[in-house]
Amino acid sequence: DIGCYTLAALPPLDSMDLCVCMGASIGAAHGFEKALGAEGPGKVVAVIGDSTFLHSGVAGLMNIVYNRGCGTVLLLDNGTTAMTGAQDHPGTGKTLQGETAPRLDLVALCRAVGVEHVYRVDPHDQAETEAILRRELDRDAPSVIVAQASCVLLPEHRAEKRPAYEVVPELCNGCNACGALGCPAIEWHPWTPEEAVAAGKKPAQKGIVRINRLMCDGCDLCPSVCKMRAMVEAGQ
Repeated sequence: DIGCYTLAALPPLDSMDLCVCMGASIGAAHGFEKALGAEGPGKVVAVIGDSTFLHSGVAGLMNIVYNRGCGTVLLLDNGTTAMTGAQDHPGTGKTLQGETAPRLDLVALCRAVGVEHVYRVDPHDQAETEAILRRELDRDAPSVIVAQASCVLLPEHRAEKRPAYEVVPELCNGCNACGALGCPAIEWHPWTPEEAVAAGKKPAQKGIVRINRLMCDGCDLCPSVCKMRAMVEAGQ
């Protein structure tokens, strides 16, 4: 779908094949699944944000259920309309004027339109999120995974002031596994063989990773993928 997650179409994620307009992802996924026939299950995922889902995605989900389709909808709930100015919506519990309003439960809504398999995950827990996604891809029925985590640009999120991370150069082996996260704070610095040797590394090491502390949100994802334990809280 269209939103901040559309940036996933770019390297290193390269994880989006089609983007048309707001709400199109679920209907397109349903169409692909039907067109692929027996080859469809396990291949189709629609990605949509919370505000876009409420704007024009619910009808597509109802059609999947009504037409006995399958496919997985990854509903990214960051608690705002992030791409266009952080406006509130029925799922945030606030009006556009900041007044308290009834908060729509996305999980309950998905179940209300007939989806039996609905799950809420913390996307910062990569192991659980990946396990549920792989399982639901193999399911011959509609499923929705609500990945819930606050947008990092929201004032209440930024007020948490979580510690930034840094790389211990002596421990980094240049595997760049952390680079696959697509985090803008993680910077790859290439080396020549001579530069690698000068830094006390093997000549084959292609470079080293550094973290831009001004951009680091302290989300704690990079330490979870670093097998060398080179990612530590700044100042440790």
